[in-house]
Amino acid sequence: EALRRWFAAAALARPAGQGGRVVVVAERALVPVQALIRWDPAGAAGRELAERTALRFPPAVHMASLRGTPAALADFIAALPDLRALAAAPQDDVMALWSGLGYYARARNLHAAAKRCVELHGGELPRDIQALIALPGIGRSTAAAILSQAWGDPHAILDGNVKRVLARVFGIAGWPGTPANEKKLWAIAESLLPAERLADYTQAQMDFGATLCTRHDPACVLCPLQRDCVALRDGRVVELPTPKPGKPLPERMAVMLLIRDIDNRVLLQRRPPTGIWASLWSLPEAADHDQARAWFDLHIDGDYSQGAALENIQHSFTHYRLLMQPRTWRDIALRSRIHDNDALRWDARDTLVSLGIPAPVRSLLQTTSP
Repeated sequence: EALRRWFAAAALARPAGQGGRVVVVAERALVPVQALIRWDPAGAAGRELAERTALRFPPAVHMASLRGTPAALADFIAALPDLRALAAAPQDDVMALWSGLGYYARARNLHAAAKRCVELHGGELPRDIQALIALPGIGRSTAAAILSQAWGDPHAILDGNVKRVLARVFGIAGWPGTPANEKKLWAIAESLLPAERLADYTQAQMDFGATLCTRHDPACVLCPLQRDCVALRDGRVVELPTPKPGKPLPERMAVMLLIRDIDNRVLLQRRPPTGIWASLWSLPEAADHDQARAWFDLHIDGDYSQGAALENIQHSFTHYRLLMQPRTWRDIALRSRIHDNDALRWDARDTLVSLGIPAPVRSLLQTTSP
């Protein structure tokens, strides 16, 4: 009940239909005066962006909450202003606009979801949770956030911030991602839904977890739920929610071939349609030097041993760590039977900005440009 009351107060602190900075009054803080929590301008911009775009772009509500992305996402939307424009755009254009934002699967899913909306829903976002979940890249919580923020429909969300708050307030031990705990958390989240102001309530939950009940160093002294929080009462704030059982990240190696021709164009290869960096343009790569040499000898008119080794680059993904070992060649040509095609092409430096290129590869190209 305390959780419901605080979220309702947080929602009412923001005038309906208005963006901008939110002020939340925490009436039950330990300090003798009411605690005032003000969201920073960047956060307010992200929340306003999420509300403005919820009807047009299915995963936008979720993506706009990422730290540092609101302005970049705004640029993406300015170039592709609605679902029909996004659906009609070539994939290369979509990936180029998304390049540098990370989570490239989101851009591919966003593009695919827009196409499905045009094909199945008349170019509109369906107002049905099952129809939303059926779209690429949209899960139960994202679908619920869209429906609550776009239309004010009564659907509970359960993103990482909400899971953390509920686990602490209700003292739920164990990793929140287990089926049993997820079922329990969903039941709690649904039981707390208010009768009105669903859009603001949904955003207030995410903001509360992002600003007060944070993963590290939560502001318990300012928390309006402190008298009802099981984790605080039992001295378990640090240990809840229980972290996911960890294991060392495996490491993979990739030899990256940075090849330039006599005109200083760089040779790019399109990534496979599935897997890491799917369908982006990148440098030719191989798992080891033997495979890299074999590819080089097949495609390039040159001497592999003349390549200069560059500084290694380490890039971490969710499930493994990639160690990139770049080598570079200059004034090199393709073999006469090899020409530009859908999977291999030469590109001048000034055209690279228009291509979808993985961030670490783009950084490598920028730092090694003459």
